[in-house]
Amino acid sequence: MKKAITLFIFLCCTLLNVHSQTSGKPIFFRDIPVDMHLQIGFFFIYILLGLLFFMIFIFSPRQRMNLFFSLFNICLALMILSSQFIENSNLDIATNIVSRLIGVNILLFILHALDRMKPIYYWFIAIMLLVDLPISIVLSDKKSIFLEIPHISFTVICFFQMIAAFRNKRAGDWLIGMVALAVVAINLFSILFFFTGIQVVSYAAMGIIPFIITVSVVIYLALRYGSTNTFLEQQLQRVQVLSEENIKSEKEKQQMLAGQNEMLEKQVTERTTELVKSLDDLKSTQTQLIQSEKMASLGELTAGIAHEIQNPLNFVNNFSEVNKELLAELKDEIKKGNLDEVNAIADDVISNEEKINHHGKRADAIVKGMLQHSRSTNNATKEPTDINALADEYLRLAYHGLGAKDKTFNATMKTDFDESIGNINIIPQDIGRVVLNLITNAFYVVNEKSKQNIAGYEPIVEVSTKKEGNKVLVSVKDNGNGIPLKVLDKIFQPFFTTKPTGQGTGLGLSLSYDIVKAHGGDIKVNTKKNEGTEFTIFLPV
Repeated sequence: MKKAITLFIFLCCTLLNVHSQTSGKPIFFRDIPVDMHLQIGFFFIYILLGLLFFMIFIFSPRQRMNLFFSLFNICLALMILSSQFIENSNLDIATNIVSRLIGVNILLFILHALDRMKPIYYWFIAIMLLVDLPISIVLSDKKSIFLEIPHISFTVICFFQMIAAFRNKRAGDWLIGMVALAVVAINLFSILFFFTGIQVVSYAAMGIIPFIITVSVVIYLALRYGSTNTFLEQQLQRVQVLSEENIKSEKEKQQMLAGQNEMLEKQVTERTTELVKSLDDLKSTQTQLIQSEKMASLGELTAGIAHEIQNPLNFVNNFSEVNKELLAELKDEIKKGNLDEVNAIADDVISNEEKINHHGKRADAIVKGMLQHSRSTNNATKEPTDINALADEYLRLAYHGLGAKDKTFNATMKTDFDESIGNINIIPQDIGRVVLNLITNAFYVVNEKSKQNIAGYEPIVEVSTKKEGNKVLVSVKDNGNGIPLKVLDKIFQPFFTTKPTGQGTGLGLSLSYDIVKAHGGDIKVNTKKNEGTEFTIFLPV
């Protein structure tokens, strides 16, 4: 860097000490106009540089230093143009205005290049231009200290920026420091000439310095763009390396994920197979439990049916024996020729046969009911059924069935049937199973409570029917201990039971609930602790 600074100073001194071809004196001490051809050359150089960096600014507006460097070169071109085409009377005004614009733009360029631009500088420059430009126009032909205020202000600002530039370690900032040094030198020469009248540098030399500034800035921008490109290339290479690493990492992750997915799919397949097998086993077990519940219900019916069918069979047997004796007497009376007695005996036989026929049909109806209860209801259809007769029949069957299993069982049965109901369309064996289950449970709970030997307790089960609007209500009520409130929400769940292990499958109420729902009805429960429970079936008419 020291060699570069030395070279820059040497170039400045060389250009500023160019000897004239006529007098041989240094240009520092000459006061002659610069050659016309040289001025034209500078003019086109400044114009081209101004347009070039303005176009660069258009494509990269965030780099504002390009804009100010473009305006700096255009103002230098205007300075050359004004010196050739403006009359001497107006030349001082034009020179003052353009020189101030040159100073403003090179100052703004320096601030942006060093990244030291602050809003206060914009306000300061704007105020200076608004105040100084009118003064420079009015006082252009007079020697006033107001004309040198901008030079002094810009010199102070550039001086501090020069120090900051030389302190920076960023590549190329030393060139900005040299530019700031050149600006400070020009302003100092101008201020010295204004106050003392001593012209240290000739006009020609003053014209060469801006060109040196321009060349220095071009070199700086070239170095900056070069370092930027180098940085971008390094970043690009880094991005490419990172991309390759990411691609490699993604491939490894994909391979790992593929292996995990394969393992998971295998595990899912195994678990699915296990679940399917478990589900099949569960369905099989559920089917067996449902069948067990049906068989338990059928078993409860069997004892009651055996008791019920015994009565008509006894009547059949008894009347058969009586008819046998009457027919023997009939033979004797026929032999005797006693026709009146024969007719009387025949009438008794006919009466007994009618009774045998009646009780035979009664036994047949009981057997048919048992068959209907045990038969599958998958394809059963609804048919008009006397709900009162159905409830009464299953009440008696449940009572006798439980009495057959437990000789100590005893309970009071009460009925309250609404005779206005008539027949309703139901699947009788299904609704019969529901009624039987509710009545059997009622008998069970009152029997369990009676075993507690509570003084004055009388087990009662009441079955009633009632018609309300377009619904028929079938109620089964007991005066047992009631259902605990903490399990009330669970009683219709499959496999839930309050009975001891081995005495219930937990499917009775669940199946009853499903059957009632399949009929378009509902089943509700109302219970009170130590007072009893009432189940109510709602069936559409």
